[in-house]
Amino acid sequence: MADITPILMPKWGLSMKEGKLAAWHVAEGAEISPGDEIMDVETDKIANVVEAADGGLLRRRVGVEGETYPVRALLAVMAPPSVPEDQIDAYVAAYQTPSAGGDEGEEGPGYQFADLPMGRIRYAERPGEGVPLILIHGFGGDLDNWLFNIDALAETAPVYALDLPGHGQSVKSARPAGLDLMVSTVIAFMDHLGIGRAHLAGHSMGGLVAGTLAARHPDRAASVTLICPAGLGAEINAGYIDGFVQATGRRDLKPVLAHLFNDQSLVSRAMVEDLLKYKRLDGVPDFLAELSGNLFRQGRQAEQVAGALAASGVAAQVIWGEADAVIPAAHAAALPGAQVNVIPDAGHMVQMEQSAEVNRLIRDFIA
Repeated sequence: MADITPILMPKWGLSMKEGKLAAWHVAEGAEISPGDEIMDVETDKIANVVEAADGGLLRRRVGVEGETYPVRALLAVMAPPSVPEDQIDAYVAAYQTPSAGGDEGEEGPGYQFADLPMGRIRYAERPGEGVPLILIHGFGGDLDNWLFNIDALAETAPVYALDLPGHGQSVKSARPAGLDLMVSTVIAFMDHLGIGRAHLAGHSMGGLVAGTLAARHPDRAASVTLICPAGLGAEINAGYIDGFVQATGRRDLKPVLAHLFNDQSLVSRAMVEDLLKYKRLDGVPDFLAELSGNLFRQGRQAEQVAGALAASGVAAQVIWGEADAVIPAAHAAALPGAQVNVIPDAGHMVQMEQSAEVNRLIRDFIA
């Protein structure tokens, strides 16, 4: 049955076990091209559109809208017209969903930890060929902000995503909480793994970190991709920063998180609860308050990187969500010589809302 191509329930992140098929965007008999939006899938963390990895004729939809399926369950079948219906029937009947217990063997180890001079850092790794790519999250985020990116980007290069100090499952006691700590952490992380030179991609505050590292250590940066970055202008939504730092309950936090997305329905109950659990960890409130005070003083961005990064000679691209309500997309024009891409129908979390386009831009740029 080599001519039959399955469409499966995707796996986003190491913790995803199942997803709800919220909606089909293609009907049986449709000709699908790679990159076409074929369905919406919802998890307990977030919802996202699924794009076709392969092209072909959609012969059979197996998955039912509104139903929940385990990861890698068979949802549809593509095959050319020459494949008879009884072969498709046999394929569907014989398909067995791989057990969740096989994840580790298929994807390699899950989260890992590195003991660095500033403390213990959590990270995720995807193997690949060529110069590595390091993903750096933003203020209040963690490596799971790259759920929809890390596997796709590993098609081009080895990929690493880390939790910066004070975030995720990394050390919360490292001080002082500021830009220097973040940059030195990424350098120490590279040294720990024996990475002499890497492509850097940073989101929001992570963009400031990536750009500053490239400016200070151009020999360590093969390129830099800044995604809705801090550091290219003074303006920032101080209400978002202050609201995130001060929020102590769901009622406070949910409207703050709505600033992150163009589609505010993506702010799920699970997302809010996960962030509240993080903010209640010992040491997190003090770290975030100190970090925001150092980076975002009096409602303005205290650190600027455009001039130094441009002078470094490191190849740079800027990606921005056109509807960003945290940092103005107009800042994208502030970096001389950079390749600039402003993506419609996306907010500050553009790497989640328009993940396929962001992944394409990064892959093309580092290639």
